[in-house]
Amino acid sequence: MFEKTIYNVSAYFEVDVLNIECDKDHFHMIFKAKQTLHIPKYINSIKTISSREIRRNFPEVKEKLWKDAFWSRSYFLATTGQVTLDMLKKYVDNQGK
Repeated sequence: MFEKTIYNVSAYFEVDVLNIECDKDHFHMIFKAKQTLHIPKYINSIKTISSREIRRNFPEVKEKLWKDAFWSRSYFLATTGQVTLDMLKKYVDNQGK
C-alpha cells in the first residue's frame, strides 16, 4: 500500500521511481525527475497522502505517534554525482538488513 501511494504521487509529478526500500522508521527511495521538479512539494505530497492512507487503514498507529505526527518534518536528499546508480541501488537494497 505504501509503495503504491508513492508510485501514484510520483506519476502525478512525472517522477520515475527507480527503487524503494522501507526500514523500521524511514524509507529510502531512488528517483529520476526533471530539473524543474519542486522537490519540497513532491516530498510533502508523499508524506501527506501516505500518512492519511496509513492512518485510515491502520487506526491503531495513532497510539504510537508522537504529538500526532506520522512523519518528521525533515527529509534527506542527495544527488548522484560521484556514485553509480548500481551503487545507490545496492545501498538502498541493504537497508534494514
